[in-house]
Amino acid sequence: MATHIALLRAVNVGGRKLVMAELKAMFESLGFTQVRTLLQTGNIVFAGARKASTALEAVLEAETEKRLKVRTDYLVRGAEEWSAIIANNPFRREAEDDPSHLLVLPLKSAPAEADLAALRAAIKGRETVRAVGRELYAYYPDGIGESKLTVALIEKKLNTRCTGRNWNTVMKIEGALANS
Repeated sequence: MATHIALLRAVNVGGRKLVMAELKAMFESLGFTQVRTLLQTGNIVFAGARKASTALEAVLEAETEKRLKVRTDYLVRGAEEWSAIIANNPFRREAEDDPSHLLVLPLKSAPAEADLAALRAAIKGRETVRAVGRELYAYYPDGIGESKLTVALIEKKLNTRCTGRNWNTVMKIEGALANS
């Protein structure tokens, strides 16, 4: 058995409601164990067979649409990958001093260097981004709410889907993994 983290894209925002208890029940009915949801933004820690993240994403996306009538993207990482996300954080000072303005954005695929350069060129404010494998780290020194560096812009420039979690949430998920 392996421990996995599933992050849902854009649920419980903008009218897309998903009840976490129903989501947990769906995971359990699919045969996953030790299922825990964290917060209301679609963070699930669960145990299951060791499978490629893309295979798990496809199953979870299809089952969520079929059973819960919600169409959304999943981004799945293994426990070891999650630890690497934390260890590889290029914004260590910001994580310590300003964690709510530091986002980790798991990506469906690693960005091409040209796409990353296009994203950097599109940034209009003081935001800074760095990519490490299939993760984008974005620091928003002036706050996220008014920033023009949106998930939609990131997805367009990097040609992939993503979801974001602030550093506080990243660490809460890590704490849930430690209790697995």
